[in-house]
Amino acid sequence: MDEVAAAIADPVRRRILELLRDRRLTAGAIAEQFDISRPAVSRHLRVLRESGLVHDELVGRQRYYLLDTEPLAQISDWITSFETQPVWAQRLDALETEVYRTRRERRATADDTHREDTA
Repeated sequence: MDEVAAAIADPVRRRILELLRDRRLTAGAIAEQFDISRPAVSRHLRVLRESGLVHDELVGRQRYYLLDTEPLAQISDWITSFETQPVWAQRLDALETEVYRTRRERRATADDTHREDTA
């Protein structure tokens, strides 16, 4: 998982993954999307390949790159495990509810007192 996290930390590699989300592409087609050299794109593709996020297949003389989402699912599962609301957040929510309830009761009491005074 650390290798995958390191791979997606780079914005160029994240963009490459986005490009490969819907279709397979050659290294040349990927490189055309960037203002960096083809060797730099090749290095990014190597990192993505080594992390398991992409794999390549040879079709004739063309090498196509394809996205493999399984390593991303592992990262997603790990991140999702942190989505439970912490205890302090629950307590702040309860405090907010209590503050609104108290304000509502005070307003109701003030309205009742005002009605008695004017009657």
